[in-house]
Amino acid sequence: MKRFITVLLVGAMALSMLAGCSAKKQADAGKTFTVGFDAEFPPYGYKDDNGEYVGFDLDLAEEVCKRKGWTLVKQPIDWDSKDMELSSGSIDCIWNGFTIQGREDAYTWSVPYVDNSQVFVVKSAAGIKSEADLAGRSVGVQKDSSALAALEGDAAGLAASFGELVQYADYNTAFMDLEAGAIEAVAIDKGVADYQISQRGDEYMILSEPLATEQYGVGFLKGNDALKDEVEAVLLEMASDGTFMKIAEKYDLTDSVCLGK
Repeated sequence: MKRFITVLLVGAMALSMLAGCSAKKQADAGKTFTVGFDAEFPPYGYKDDNGEYVGFDLDLAEEVCKRKGWTLVKQPIDWDSKDMELSSGSIDCIWNGFTIQGREDAYTWSVPYVDNSQVFVVKSAAGIKSEADLAGRSVGVQKDSSALAALEGDAAGLAASFGELVQYADYNTAFMDLEAGAIEAVAIDKGVADYQISQRGDEYMILSEPLATEQYGVGFLKGNDALKDEVEAVLLEMASDGTFMKIAEKYDLTDSVCLGK
Protein backbone atom coordinates (compact mmCIF):
# COMPACT_ATOMS: atom_id res chain seq x y z
CA MET A 1 0.00 0.00 0.00
CA LYS A 2 2.80 2.39 0.92
CA ARG A 3 4.52 1.59 -2.37
CA PHE A 4 1.31 2.33 -4.28
CA ILE A 5 0.92 5.68 -2.51
CA THR A 6 4.55 6.55 -3.26
CA VAL A 7 4.02 5.79 -6.95
CA LEU A 8 0.95 8.01 -6.96
CA LEU A 9 2.87 10.85 -5.33
CA VAL A 10 5.77 10.56 -7.77
CA GLY A 11 3.31 10.53 -10.66
CA ALA A 12 1.52 13.59 -9.33
CA MET A 13 4.82 15.45 -8.92
CA ALA A 14 5.83 14.56 -12.47
CA LEU A 15 2.51 15.77 -13.85
CA SER A 16 2.87 18.98 -11.83
CA MET A 17 6.36 19.60 -13.23
CA LEU A 18 5.17 18.94 -16.79
CA ALA A 19 2.24 21.31 -16.28
CA GLY A 20 4.61 23.94 -14.93
CA CYS A 21 6.97 23.57 -17.91
CA SER A 22 4.02 23.73 -20.30
CA ALA A 23 2.71 26.88 -18.62
CA LYS A 24 6.15 28.50 -18.83
CA LYS A 25 6.45 27.68 -22.53
CA GLN A 26 3.02 29.17 -23.15
CA ALA A 27 3.97 32.30 -21.20
CA ASP A 28 7.27 32.61 -23.12
CA ALA A 29 5.45 32.09 -26.43
CA GLY A 30 3.25 35.07 -25.64
CA LYS A 31 6.09 37.35 -24.56
CA THR A 32 7.19 40.28 -26.70
CA PHE A 33 10.75 41.58 -26.57
CA THR A 34 10.93 45.20 -27.70
CA VAL A 35 14.36 46.38 -28.84
CA GLY A 36 15.05 50.09 -29.14
CA PHE A 37 17.49 50.98 -31.92
CA ASP A 38 18.71 53.79 -34.15
CA ALA A 39 17.30 53.00 -37.60
CA GLU A 40 20.09 54.93 -39.32
CA PHE A 41 23.09 53.19 -37.78
CA PRO A 42 24.28 50.58 -40.29
CA PRO A 43 25.42 47.84 -40.12
CA TYR A 44 23.95 47.48 -36.61
CA GLY A 45 20.42 48.71 -37.38
CA TYR A 46 18.99 50.29 -40.52
CA LYS A 47 16.28 50.07 -43.18
CA ASP A 48 17.18 48.01 -46.25
CA ASP A 49 16.09 48.55 -49.87
CA ASN A 50 12.88 46.63 -49.19
CA GLY A 51 11.94 48.94 -46.34
CA GLU A 52 12.69 46.28 -43.70
CA TYR A 53 14.61 46.98 -40.50
CA VAL A 54 17.75 44.85 -40.54
CA GLY A 55 21.25 44.83 -39.08
CA PHE A 56 23.72 42.89 -36.99
CA ASP A 57 22.15 43.76 -33.64
CA LEU A 58 18.63 43.11 -34.91
CA ASP A 59 19.66 39.71 -36.27
CA LEU A 60 21.14 38.85 -32.87
CA ALA A 61 17.92 39.90 -31.14
CA GLU A 62 15.88 37.90 -33.66
CA GLU A 63 17.88 34.77 -32.88
CA VAL A 64 17.48 35.32 -29.13
CA CYS A 65 13.71 35.58 -29.58
CA LYS A 66 13.64 32.50 -31.80
CA ARG A 67 15.35 30.43 -29.13
CA LYS A 68 13.24 31.86 -26.30
CA GLY A 69 9.93 31.59 -28.13
CA TRP A 70 9.45 35.36 -27.88
CA THR A 71 8.11 37.79 -30.45
CA LEU A 72 10.62 40.47 -31.44
CA VAL A 73 9.40 44.05 -31.77
CA LYS A 74 11.87 46.29 -33.59
CA GLN A 75 11.30 49.80 -32.24
CA PRO A 76 13.22 52.62 -33.99
CA ILE A 77 13.90 55.49 -31.59
CA ASP A 78 15.46 58.94 -31.58
CA TRP A 79 18.85 58.26 -30.06
CA ASP A 80 18.76 61.25 -27.75
CA SER A 81 15.39 60.00 -26.38
CA LYS A 82 16.58 56.47 -25.64
CA ASP A 83 16.63 56.90 -21.83
CA MET A 84 13.05 58.15 -21.77
CA GLU A 85 11.95 55.22 -23.97
CA LEU A 86 13.66 52.74 -21.65
CA SER A 87 12.48 54.23 -18.35
CA SER A 88 8.89 54.52 -19.60
CA GLY A 89 8.79 50.86 -20.57
CA SER A 90 8.28 51.57 -24.27
CA ILE A 91 11.30 49.37 -24.96
CA ASP A 92 12.87 46.47 -23.06
CA CYS A 93 16.47 47.29 -23.92
CA ILE A 94 18.74 49.46 -26.04
CA TRP A 95 20.49 47.20 -28.54
CA ASN A 96 22.22 49.09 -31.31
CA GLY A 97 25.94 49.75 -31.15
CA PHE A 98 25.48 50.91 -27.55
CA THR A 99 28.73 51.83 -25.81
CA ILE A 100 29.33 50.64 -22.26
CA GLN A 101 32.25 52.90 -21.35
CA GLY A 102 31.13 56.04 -19.57
CA ARG A 103 27.69 54.55 -18.93
CA GLU A 104 28.66 51.63 -16.68
CA ASP A 105 26.45 52.67 -13.78
CA ALA A 106 23.53 54.04 -15.77
CA TYR A 107 22.23 50.69 -17.10
CA THR A 108 22.30 46.98 -16.41
CA TRP A 109 24.63 45.63 -19.09
CA SER A 110 25.08 42.37 -20.91
CA VAL A 111 28.57 41.05 -21.54
CA PRO A 112 30.45 43.09 -24.18
CA TYR A 113 30.16 41.62 -27.66
CA VAL A 114 31.92 44.15 -29.95
CA ASP A 115 35.25 45.97 -29.65
CA ASN A 116 34.83 49.37 -31.24
CA SER A 117 36.65 52.67 -31.63
CA GLN A 118 35.64 56.21 -32.51
CA VAL A 119 37.36 57.56 -35.62
CA PHE A 120 37.33 60.50 -38.01
CA VAL A 121 36.21 60.09 -41.62
CA VAL A 122 37.34 62.65 -44.19
CA LYS A 123 37.42 62.97 -47.96
CA SER A 124 40.56 61.35 -49.33
CA ALA A 125 41.39 64.44 -51.40
CA ALA A 126 40.85 66.92 -48.55
CA GLY A 127 44.49 66.94 -47.45
CA ILE A 128 43.55 65.95 -43.90
CA LYS A 129 46.04 63.31 -42.75
CA SER A 130 45.90 63.57 -38.95
CA GLU A 131 43.85 64.96 -36.09
CA ALA A 132 46.09 68.02 -36.06
CA ASP A 133 44.87 68.82 -39.58
CA LEU A 134 41.31 69.19 -38.22
CA ALA A 135 42.20 72.52 -36.61
CA GLY A 136 39.87 75.22 -37.88
CA ARG A 137 37.71 72.66 -39.73
CA SER A 138 34.01 71.88 -39.47
CA VAL A 139 33.47 68.47 -37.87
CA GLY A 140 30.16 66.57 -37.63
CA VAL A 141 29.04 64.18 -34.89
CA GLN A 142 25.80 62.50 -33.84
CA LYS A 143 23.91 63.88 -30.84
CA ASP A 144 24.29 61.93 -27.59
CA SER A 145 26.85 59.61 -29.22
CA SER A 146 30.05 58.13 -27.83
CA ALA A 147 32.05 60.26 -30.26
CA LEU A 148 30.42 63.39 -28.86
CA ALA A 149 31.09 62.20 -25.31
CA ALA A 150 34.77 61.77 -26.19
CA LEU A 151 34.95 65.21 -27.77
CA GLU A 152 33.33 66.74 -24.70
CA GLY A 153 35.49 64.69 -22.35
CA ASP A 154 39.05 63.43 -22.78
CA ALA A 155 39.33 64.93 -26.28
CA ALA A 156 37.85 68.32 -25.37
CA GLY A 157 41.15 69.99 -26.19
CA LEU A 158 41.06 68.56 -29.70
CA ALA A 159 37.44 69.66 -30.14
CA ALA A 160 38.40 73.19 -29.08
CA SER A 161 40.71 73.36 -32.08
CA PHE A 162 37.89 72.75 -34.56
CA GLY A 163 36.34 75.63 -36.43
CA GLU A 164 32.95 74.24 -35.36
CA LEU A 165 31.42 71.00 -34.09
CA VAL A 166 28.07 70.31 -35.76
CA GLN A 167 25.67 67.86 -34.08
CA TYR A 168 23.35 65.70 -36.20
CA ALA A 169 20.33 63.56 -35.38
CA ASP A 170 21.80 60.72 -37.48
CA TYR A 171 24.99 59.87 -39.34
CA ASN A 172 23.38 59.53 -42.77
CA THR A 173 22.67 63.26 -42.70
CA ALA A 174 26.21 63.95 -41.51
CA PHE A 175 27.64 62.00 -44.45
CA MET A 176 25.40 63.88 -46.86
CA ASP A 177 26.86 67.13 -45.54
CA LEU A 178 30.38 65.70 -45.73
CA GLU A 179 29.76 64.77 -49.35
CA ALA A 180 28.36 68.24 -50.09
CA GLY A 181 31.29 69.97 -48.38
CA ALA A 182 29.20 71.52 -45.60
CA ILE A 183 31.50 69.81 -43.08
CA GLU A 184 35.02 68.43 -43.53
CA ALA A 185 35.08 65.45 -41.16
CA VAL A 186 32.77 63.14 -39.25
CA ALA A 187 33.55 61.65 -35.83
CA ILE A 188 31.89 58.23 -35.83
CA ASP A 189 31.99 54.58 -34.70
CA LYS A 190 34.49 52.61 -36.79
CA GLY A 191 32.01 49.88 -37.70
CA VAL A 192 29.60 52.46 -39.05
CA ALA A 193 32.43 54.31 -40.79
CA ASP A 194 33.55 51.09 -42.53
CA TYR A 195 30.00 50.49 -43.74
CA GLN A 196 29.48 54.06 -44.97
CA ILE A 197 32.80 54.03 -46.85
CA SER A 198 32.01 50.63 -48.40
CA GLN A 199 28.86 52.19 -49.87
CA ARG A 200 30.74 55.18 -51.28
CA GLY A 201 34.09 53.85 -52.52
CA ASP A 202 37.59 55.17 -51.97
CA GLU A 203 36.55 58.82 -52.04
CA TYR A 204 36.67 58.71 -48.22
CA MET A 205 39.22 57.56 -45.67
CA ILE A 206 39.56 56.98 -41.92
CA LEU A 207 42.30 58.81 -40.04
CA SER A 208 44.72 56.37 -38.45
CA GLU A 209 44.49 57.87 -34.95
CA PRO A 210 41.39 56.64 -33.06
CA LEU A 211 39.47 59.23 -31.09
CA ALA A 212 38.53 56.67 -28.40
CA THR A 213 38.19 52.91 -27.86
CA GLU A 214 35.18 51.17 -26.36
CA GLN A 215 32.95 48.09 -26.26
CA TYR A 216 29.29 47.52 -27.14
CA GLY A 217 26.77 45.80 -24.89
CA VAL A 218 23.01 45.42 -24.59
CA GLY A 219 21.68 48.03 -22.16
CA PHE A 220 18.72 47.22 -19.89
CA LEU A 221 16.93 49.38 -17.34
CA LYS A 222 19.06 49.63 -14.21
CA GLY A 223 18.15 46.72 -11.94
CA ASN A 224 16.48 44.58 -14.61
CA ASP A 225 18.92 41.73 -14.02
CA ALA A 226 16.32 39.03 -14.69
CA LEU A 227 15.78 40.02 -18.33
CA LYS A 228 19.47 40.72 -18.82
CA ASP A 229 20.36 37.25 -17.54
CA GLU A 230 17.89 35.58 -19.91
CA VAL A 231 19.14 37.44 -22.98
CA GLU A 232 22.81 37.10 -22.03
CA ALA A 233 22.49 33.34 -21.51
CA VAL A 234 21.23 32.94 -25.07
CA LEU A 235 23.95 35.23 -26.45
CA LEU A 236 26.60 33.09 -24.76
CA GLU A 237 24.93 29.97 -26.13
CA MET A 238 25.02 31.49 -29.63
CA ALA A 239 28.69 32.32 -29.19
CA SER A 240 29.40 28.76 -28.08
CA ASP A 241 27.62 27.05 -30.98
CA GLY A 242 28.98 29.40 -33.67
CA THR A 243 25.74 31.18 -34.54
CA PHE A 244 26.99 34.52 -33.23
CA MET A 245 30.03 34.43 -35.53
CA LYS A 246 27.92 33.44 -38.54
CA ILE A 247 25.78 36.53 -38.03
CA ALA A 248 28.94 38.64 -37.65
CA GLU A 249 30.24 37.23 -40.96
CA LYS A 250 27.02 38.28 -42.67
CA TYR A 251 27.74 41.92 -41.78
CA ASP A 252 31.54 41.73 -42.21
CA LEU A 253 32.10 42.32 -38.48
CA THR A 254 34.23 39.29 -37.59
CA ASP A 255 37.25 41.49 -36.87
CA SER A 256 35.23 43.69 -34.51
CA VAL A 257 33.36 41.20 -32.35
CA CYS A 258 34.84 40.08 -29.02
CA LEU A 259 32.34 37.33 -28.22
CA GLY A 260 32.68 33.83 -29.64
CA LYS A 261 36.42 34.05 -30.33
